[in-house]
Amino acid sequence: MKTKLLFLILLLCAALSFAQTKISGKVSYKNKGVGEVNVTLKDTYDGATTDANGNFSFETSEKGNHVLVFTHPKYIDVEKQIVLENQEITVNAELKEQISEIDAVVVSAGSIEASDRKRATALLTPIDIYTTAGADGQISSALTYLPGVQKVGESEGLFIRGGTGTESKIFMDGSLINNYFSNSVPGIAGRDRFNTSLFKGNIFSSGGYSALYGQALSGALMLESVDLPDESSYDFGVSPIFLNAGFQKLGENKNYSFGATLGYSNLKMMQEVFNFNTNFTEAPQGLNGDLNFRFKTKSGGFFKYYGMYDSNKMGVKTPSLEPEDYEWSLVSLNGKNTYHNLSFKQKFGKYLLNAGTSYSFNRSDLDFSTEQNNIQTGNTKLLTDGNYINFKAVVERKINKISALRGGFEFNSTSEKMNFNDFVEKHHKDLISSAFVETDLGFSNHLSAKIGVRAEHSSYLGKSNIAPRFALAYRLAKDWTTSLAYGLFYQNPESKYINGPANLDFQKSQHYIFQVQRTTEGRSLRFEAFYKKYDDLLKVKNMEYIDGQNQYVQTADNNSGYGYAKGLELFWRDKKTFDNIDYWISYSFLDSKRDFMNYPVSLKPNFASEHTISAVAKRFVPKWKTGFNLSYTYAKGRPYYDIATHDVNGEQKYFVRNEGSLKDYNALNFSLNYLPNLGKKDAKAFTVLVLSVSNILGSKNVYGYNFSMDGSRSSAVVPPVNTFVFVGAFISFGVDRTQDAINNNL
Repeated sequence: MKTKLLFLILLLCAALSFAQTKISGKVSYKNKGVGEVNVTLKDTYDGATTDANGNFSFETSEKGNHVLVFTHPKYIDVEKQIVLENQEITVNAELKEQISEIDAVVVSAGSIEASDRKRATALLTPIDIYTTAGADGQISSALTYLPGVQKVGESEGLFIRGGTGTESKIFMDGSLINNYFSNSVPGIAGRDRFNTSLFKGNIFSSGGYSALYGQALSGALMLESVDLPDESSYDFGVSPIFLNAGFQKLGENKNYSFGATLGYSNLKMMQEVFNFNTNFTEAPQGLNGDLNFRFKTKSGGFFKYYGMYDSNKMGVKTPSLEPEDYEWSLVSLNGKNTYHNLSFKQKFGKYLLNAGTSYSFNRSDLDFSTEQNNIQTGNTKLLTDGNYINFKAVVERKINKISALRGGFEFNSTSEKMNFNDFVEKHHKDLISSAFVETDLGFSNHLSAKIGVRAEHSSYLGKSNIAPRFALAYRLAKDWTTSLAYGLFYQNPESKYINGPANLDFQKSQHYIFQVQRTTEGRSLRFEAFYKKYDDLLKVKNMEYIDGQNQYVQTADNNSGYGYAKGLELFWRDKKTFDNIDYWISYSFLDSKRDFMNYPVSLKPNFASEHTISAVAKRFVPKWKTGFNLSYTYAKGRPYYDIATHDVNGEQKYFVRNEGSLKDYNALNFSLNYLPNLGKKDAKAFTVLVLSVSNILGSKNVYGYNFSMDGSRSSAVVPPVNTFVFVGAFISFGVDRTQDAINNNL
């Protein structure tokens, strides 16, 4: 009996073995074998995976009509009908690339992006900015540690690739922010008005930016405000410089939130401690407050509102450059500003609508005077009020996973009033109307393009422009991509120089950018070369403002200015090589010349440094609950000029009376962040203690020189203080942010 049973089993195994059918073949893409492709018989467990050359082979006992399926994440699935009989069969397959939003190459020439978008190259998040030593928690200051942005300490603004601070623009949720920086006095730069934690991400473009934005010859910073918070929280901050508090309340259904903050700052205490270079007759002080609300509609729409108010004051006293007339020069500032931003996002079928509007009012009240024998004389008052309204709407439709078409329109209204000594008044009005269209074209995961055009009309100039923009990106290898970008960019002349009739036009720049980038997990390497050509730049002349009183002001004359900027940039960031250490290094080479404003000939701009090197390093030590941060910046000395006028055949002409180069700029900064509640499970408050020391080596940097009327005397423009120490405590109730800090290498 056992012999018969064994015989039957052997006979069955032989029959099954005889019935097996072998299936083999090769899978390729563009005539090259593809590995790791899953090959299976549909609705069975039979199959195999291709080797490195694309070959596969397996056996099956199935018979009759079947479907052979080829699958791979990067390619479109392929199905082939086959008939299984007793003979061996060979099946080859040619794959087509799967278009994927994650795998597709993204145009990045001129742009550095940090946001929550899947395709973003995260570089400077809010935590990055707060933990960059020397940045003082300001977005604009942190950007100076990236390539392309010049270190200009005496004036506010982003000085990008040979452009002035006014040639860059900053946007919040798509809407223009007028007066992003606080009001200032000559020689002391204004600070960011907006709290860094208000924004969840940013796109910084140092050239070749999207057609959705305009009126910036050099670059644009696009800020994205935060959405609904994870939970309600209360925050408190205290230091010798400021005191602030705020809260965020999240609705029970987590479909709305609202919040507010209030803060006050005063530098008087620090002025008593440190040896300031600037003689403040009234210490810089400011009051600020903001409120916000955000809510989701039942149909999926999302509203966000943000409103803020701030005021600032200061007074400065400097030794006179005209000692025969007076001993001291004095200036006092009383500034006020309010800004409101409302945005809405809603999907309607296949279309996405982004709409937003903003309003801002800014007042700068400057009082200039002189002092002799403790008697104040020669008071000159300059009062400027500005009202600005922006409205923008963008409609976008996806064409496929990596292609999209978007278009829209924008209106920028400006109304500025200037009062000079109660004798002269100016009222400048302008409405800039814009329309734009742009498309993202994804040809494959290796090739994509961005093509756009923007048209603008200025009511003041009475003229229009059309600005085409184009960019192309190609993946050279798995981790290597290259991008090209070209664009035309227009900007109105600065309104503060429009004090009389002049036949003016848009200022114009052309950008050419080439970039190579390598990105892997934890590491990023970028090389970028650029060339910018400027045309129709503003030229000014001296105009007597008050007849017979020798009161002169620079006023717009024509658009005959021109210039260029070209250079090379390198950026390397590494968060992987060393445990708990994040560092980056940037280098910029800039060659730039301009004939604009009152320059008598083409000159290297006094805000452009030929070589700039920055290094940032951060390390968090969990055992000590402390993060250590260092930063260093070197910039080759910028040029300076003393430009005066002389009479040539009855006409006033500018000439360079004195010129030279500043000493090289050097600054080493240090900060540490201590998290005492780290690891405490039952902690109700989460505290971060901060110590920051700017320019710890005490380098005596110089930003420029002021000259006397005859050019025989000069005084250096220097930072208000060489070395500055900041200590503060930031306490949060309700939300534990310490883990975020660790994860981002605080």
